[in-house]
Amino acid sequence: MDEKEVSFLPKPKMPKVGCFRAICDRIPARLVLYFLSWSGFLVSFVMRNDINFALVAMVQDPSSNSTGSDHCVSPSVVVSGTQDNFTTLMNMTLDDGEGIIDDGLDLLAVGNDEIKFNWDSTVQAVIKSSFYWCYVLSQVVGGVATQYFGTKSVFGWSQFLTAACSLLIPAAADVHYGAVIFLRSVQGFASGLTWPAMYAIVGYWIPPVERSRFMSSFQGFSIGIGLTYPLCGFIIAHFGWRQVFYTTGTIGMVWCVFWYLLAYNTPQEHPRITAEELEYIELNVSEDIKNGQGMRVPWRRIFTSMPVWAIGLTTFGRIWVHYTFIMSGPEYMQKIFCFDIQQNGLLSGAPFLCSYLSSVLFCYVADLLMDHKTLSLTNVRKLFTALSQIVPGVLVLLVGYLGYQIVTVLVLWFVAVTFITASYAGAMANIVDIAPNLAGPVLAFAQTIHMTASFLQPLVTGFMVTDSQNLTQWLHVFGVSSVVAISTYVIYQVFGTADIQSWNYPVADPEVTSSDDSAVIANQPMIKVEPGLKFDDDDDE
Repeated sequence: MDEKEVSFLPKPKMPKVGCFRAICDRIPARLVLYFLSWSGFLVSFVMRNDINFALVAMVQDPSSNSTGSDHCVSPSVVVSGTQDNFTTLMNMTLDDGEGIIDDGLDLLAVGNDEIKFNWDSTVQAVIKSSFYWCYVLSQVVGGVATQYFGTKSVFGWSQFLTAACSLLIPAAADVHYGAVIFLRSVQGFASGLTWPAMYAIVGYWIPPVERSRFMSSFQGFSIGIGLTYPLCGFIIAHFGWRQVFYTTGTIGMVWCVFWYLLAYNTPQEHPRITAEELEYIELNVSEDIKNGQGMRVPWRRIFTSMPVWAIGLTTFGRIWVHYTFIMSGPEYMQKIFCFDIQQNGLLSGAPFLCSYLSSVLFCYVADLLMDHKTLSLTNVRKLFTALSQIVPGVLVLLVGYLGYQIVTVLVLWFVAVTFITASYAGAMANIVDIAPNLAGPVLAFAQTIHMTASFLQPLVTGFMVTDSQNLTQWLHVFGVSSVVAISTYVIYQVFGTADIQSWNYPVADPEVTSSDDSAVIANQPMIKVEPGLKFDDDDDE
């Protein structure tokens, strides 16, 4: 056949792919999911923590004109800044409505139209804690809802509801503090759905060798905590406290748009995933995980599983020491080190910004250890759980003993918060290991256990610290945190495992009969093949 004959042959038609689609195809769908997870938790924690800072500007402090506590009364105790800067803050006039001085040290600038509420410390404590009451209660609800409605709906609507409540808080504050408590309770309930929802999607999308790295996306909450305090301080100083909630609520709403457009429950539902990536996921994700939505949750087996209890109890210890830094840390820095509010916000938030990078590193190392078979998966999880609890447990005790050695204490503070994130390559990732089909419900149960530490730790601290400038009382607080963190890890060391549990696999519904064709088809892909039992797919055709 010569050239002329060849020229008459019809040329094959290649599908035209736009430039934008070609670029999108180069971005793995798993990477998009990672970013959505990371940014979702970041936004969630910004909306969760904004009120902790905003309350300072919302409430008229009856002691605002006092000179402060004994060892903080002198301007010379301000760690950074000059005497002139401090004097400038103190000399700002109060009668023009442009600023308020809190304890003679902390300055927040507010506009003339800003309203101050006469809420006592009890009301403020209830507003803060109301979030966590409902947060704990909604964990199991999130696990069950995700099984039936999927991560896209549950995570998306929970974020939308949280953002809507943030936008309504300024108006609610004008009505009554009870309205604010109600909105915070709703936010807590909605936010409690997010963790079980996101855990549930991991088993469908992420192969085992990538799970530790993907779990670092959950550390977006660290960035959220780290950004909240300086962001709120800037907004309050320039625009007033109301704009804090309008800003965080708007950010949440915008995020929901991207989530709706880009998130999908399974790779098979994704309209833009490439054939190569879909094949890679299907080859590396177990058949028992696929089509897992809607399976019956074996709650009794979960409630009596020692590996699940081990995860819940050890993470209780991690949450306890973590919240020692999150909730008690700012007060400790203010009352013991006498930092002003801007210094306090920066130093309280900075460790959490750094902890995200450490979480990525820990998760990457965990994947390498497993990929190179240096350690078994169970030992990898136990190693990183130990790093996340024993190291911070020891360091938090040293913080109490070092007292006023500011530089040394801050270094240990940073290191401790950094190592806490190793848990996301340890016990937190272990949830998907032992029950990839039921990661949402298992997390819901474990989270119900360990998140009780989020309100117990502040209560215990409040009981132990009657004088916030008494170093001995703070040493007791740090000592309790150390004991709780280390002792709960021992439970995980004994009972923890990465083996998939038998109850992870669905069983045939006893109510399903052979005449119910739709039910049989719905359950058929999820039947576990027992050892020695074979099925010939060709016989069904």
